[in-house]
Amino acid sequence: MALTDTLSTADGPDSGFNSAVSLLQLVRSMRSTDFRVAEDYQSIWQTANRINWNIQDLIGGDKRLNFTQPFLPDALVGINTIQCLNNEEKLKLNQIRGNSYLSLFGLCEEFILPSVVEHINQIRWNNLYATQAFLHFAEEESKHILLFQRFAEDFEQGFGTVCECIGPTHTICDRILNHHPLAVALTTLHIEWMTQRHYLESVRDNQGLDPQFCRLLRYHWLEEAQHAKLDALMVQDIARSLSPEEIKGAIADYFTIVDLLDQGLQQQVQLDLESLSRATNRWFSDVERTEIQTIQIQSYRWTFLWSGMTHQNVGRIFNEIYPSSETLLLEKAKNFG
Repeated sequence: MALTDTLSTADGPDSGFNSAVSLLQLVRSMRSTDFRVAEDYQSIWQTANRINWNIQDLIGGDKRLNFTQPFLPDALVGINTIQCLNNEEKLKLNQIRGNSYLSLFGLCEEFILPSVVEHINQIRWNNLYATQAFLHFAEEESKHILLFQRFAEDFEQGFGTVCECIGPTHTICDRILNHHPLAVALTTLHIEWMTQRHYLESVRDNQGLDPQFCRLLRYHWLEEAQHAKLDALMVQDIARSLSPEEIKGAIADYFTIVDLLDQGLQQQVQLDLESLSRATNRWFSDVERTEIQTIQIQSYRWTFLWSGMTHQNVGRIFNEIYPSSETLLLEKAKNFG
């Protein structure tokens, strides 16, 4: 029953009372009567508002990248074991990886944003706290896209040579968004918890990295910490309306997206190698190219696939929506670890 239908049935001297009773019955029948979930959404939204930051506070003016320092820890880029590169070339490759790291995050934000907006359309006014929280989620994702675009401009000016990244972004995003909404939400869950793992385990308090790059990662992480909680709720909400077979199919669809991302990462390795050749003015032999490619493919897979798929909170949500599905997840992750 629509709210307008409820109000239009009122008639006679007791119409106000009857309308109020009908409205109360309607509200009680809504799915948003799960007050615990409503409180979760409200708490997340309130925390997100306290964390809120502006792009101009992080980049531009005297807030510049330091190209004498690495941007990312070796745990995320796997460069130190490459024998054919000297220290200067390794630093260049580290910074190229820093550029592609944020570019890939920007790409992910661009398919996450429309999926969140679509979820808001599904919620509508059924849960105003959820709508409020997801609107803020979408706003922050669009802010992150703009932040990474600003970073790309600063990087291009300071690095000195062109570094290409996979694309076109809209084509890749469309391919991902063509999959089941639950599969897209699971991919987002994977990315959000992957972000937490990267920052907490290897970036935070790392004094050997460029402070400006770390600052960008820190403020991105602060907001993504709230997004990870929201995405878990979104996954649960979508799954609640599906049959077990539909959920099983969506999980298979998520694995298809993972394979699609893996293809993109392998393409990025080739682009990074070309960028390194330009930056160092060096031609690499077939043996050298094979060494770099092999190590870098393994690194990209660990960083963007394995570290998300094996996060305990991702596995927990998988099991919640489909019992024992974490086993399938970890089995798939073995291909990338």
